[in-house]
Amino acid sequence: MYVRHLQLVDFRSWEKVDLALRPGPTVFVGRNGEGKTNLVEAVGYLATMSSHRVSADAPLVRHGAGQAVVRAALRREDRELLVEVEVNPGRANRVRVNRAALPRPRELLGLVKSVLFAPEDLALVRGDPAERRRFLDDLLVSRTPRLAGVRSDYERVLKQRNALLKTARLARGDALATLDVWDAHLVELGGQLLAARLALVADLAPHVARAYATVAGAGAAAAGLGYASTVPLAGDGAPLPEGTATPSAAELSVALRERVAERRRDEVDRGMTLVGPQRDDLVLHLGPAPAKGFASHGESWSLALALKLGCFGLLRADGEEPILVLDDVFATLDAGRRAALAEVARGAEQTLITAAVLDDVPGELRGARVEVGEGTATLVEAGADGEEVDGG
Repeated sequence: MYVRHLQLVDFRSWEKVDLALRPGPTVFVGRNGEGKTNLVEAVGYLATMSSHRVSADAPLVRHGAGQAVVRAALRREDRELLVEVEVNPGRANRVRVNRAALPRPRELLGLVKSVLFAPEDLALVRGDPAERRRFLDDLLVSRTPRLAGVRSDYERVLKQRNALLKTARLARGDALATLDVWDAHLVELGGQLLAARLALVADLAPHVARAYATVAGAGAAAAGLGYASTVPLAGDGAPLPEGTATPSAAELSVALRERVAERRRDEVDRGMTLVGPQRDDLVLHLGPAPAKGFASHGESWSLALALKLGCFGLLRADGEEPILVLDDVFATLDAGRRAALAEVARGAEQTLITAAVLDDVPGELRGARVEVGEGTATLVEAGADGEEVDGG
C-alpha cells in the first residue's frame, strides 16, 4: 500500500496542501516548524484515527477553522482507494471511502496500514503503562478491525461501572444488583480483549527479538515481551517464549470474573474498577531484567525502534504492506541504528521520512523529496542523469 495523493484542508498549520507522492522512500525536508511532521501525521491519522503527538482532535484543526479534512488516494496492489476524514472537534468525525459515507468512523480502522516511528516512541520504553496499552490496542485494531468495537464497548462499560462504584458505598440492594449486570458485561468484553492482547504479544515477540538483535548488534542482550495483568491467568510479566499457547477468551472471562468477585469490597471502598485490561502492562525485557528502569539511553532507543520494526514485520507476515513513516528520527540515531533502519525502509513499498537536514537521511533513501517551507510543499525527485526535476 502507498499514498498516491495527499490533500489537507485546515489540518494543523496547513490551510491547504495538495501533494502527489510516489512509492519508495520520500523525504520531507525543511526547517523545524514548517509543517513537515503535520503532513506525515495526517497519514498516520488515517490508520489509527488518532495522532501520535496529541490525545485529542482539537489541536489538529487549524486555528480559526471549524474542521479539518484529510483526503488521500491510496494504491493497494491493483486497486485505488479514496479515503476522506472530516475532523470535527466536539462533534462526531465523518469518514468516506470511495465517496461512500461510513456509518461509524471506527469502520475506517484497519483499512489503511501504517507503522510510525517518532521520538515520542521512547515513551514506550520509559513511559507509563498507558502508552504501551495504547500501542498494543492500536496494533490489535490494525490487524483485526472488529476489535475496535470490543475496545470501544469495554471502555463504555468501564465508564458506567466506575460511575456506579463511586456511589456504591451509599447504595442499596437494587444499585448493587445493577453492578452485577455491569460485571457480566465487563468480564465478557474484558476476556475478549485480554485474549487478543496475549495472542498479539505472542505473535509480536519473535519479530521484536529479531529486530532488536539487528539494531543493537552483536553481544546485545536478547529482547523479550511479557504481559503483566491484574488477572493471574493472563500473565505476570515474564517473557513469553516463542510458541507459547495463550488462554482463550472464555477462560480469561472466567478468571476475570473470579478476580472481580475477590476485589469487590476494595473496588467499592475506592470507587473504581481495580481489575481488567485497563490496568495491565506490556513488559519489555532485555535479558532477564525488565527494560524500564534498567535500560541505558541507547538500549531504550534500540528497543523502541525494535518495537516499531517488529510491528512492521508482523503486518508484513500477515500479508499486508504497511506504509512506513519515520518522523525526525535519523538525527537522533547512531550509525549502526541508522543503517538497520535504512535497510528496512529501503525495502518498504512506501517510506515517508521527515528531516530538518537532508544529510541526516542515509543516501539510499533520498530517491525523492518534498521541500517544505513558507506554506508550500513541493515534490522534487532525481532524474535518470542525477539532476533534480520538479515532480509536479
